[in-house]
Amino acid sequence: MHNRSLSRELSLISLGLIKDKGNLELNKFQIEEIFESALDSLVNHCRDELDDCEADLENVSQNLLDSELKEGSNYSFGNVRDELKKALHTIESIMNSLSVTLDFPKLLVSSNQNDIREDVNHRISSIISNLEVIDSEIDMVMDGWRLKRLPRIDRDILRLAYIDINFLDTPIAVACDEAVNLANKYSDTQGRKMINGVLRRLQRVKVK
Repeated sequence: MHNRSLSRELSLISLGLIKDKGNLELNKFQIEEIFESALDSLVNHCRDELDDCEADLENVSQNLLDSELKEGSNYSFGNVRDELKKALHTIESIMNSLSVTLDFPKLLVSSNQNDIREDVNHRISSIISNLEVIDSEIDMVMDGWRLKRLPRIDRDILRLAYIDINFLDTPIAVACDEAVNLANKYSDTQGRKMINGVLRRLQRVKVK
């Protein structure tokens, strides 16, 4: 988990703890408190993911054992093969989850680095200070939709991408990839499609 990716994710969680209506004025101390709450939330999420992986592995182990027992009965070879395929597919999904969650110790170490805290502070402050402009410019490329109609998590992912592109001089392709990664983790299918479409239009506007 790269530092910039981590700071984006912590920024996203932090934004979810802040109201995005009305005049927002938060000092650095308040943002730091929000950051700590976001970090606790992300750590707890990682712990839950590990618990889920443990439970899934136990289920797969039991299914494999059941398949072995059935193999000696009238249970067909085709059924046993299907059970094994399902088990292997589940194991693959579990390993993918573990590959992300095992960055957990790095998360704890990295979160104490000043550059990450400063980056999160800067991203949140930039969004709060420029919320009307950011939302207005995103609205311009919504193609028949309004930003306020999107779920909060999708709005914040787009806002962070806007900050990356327009405030932090992040390469457009990188900003879009990072936003899509956040959408894959935190949004639903409809939200991911919407975010992809808006980012493509934002990218075309920026290139022009």
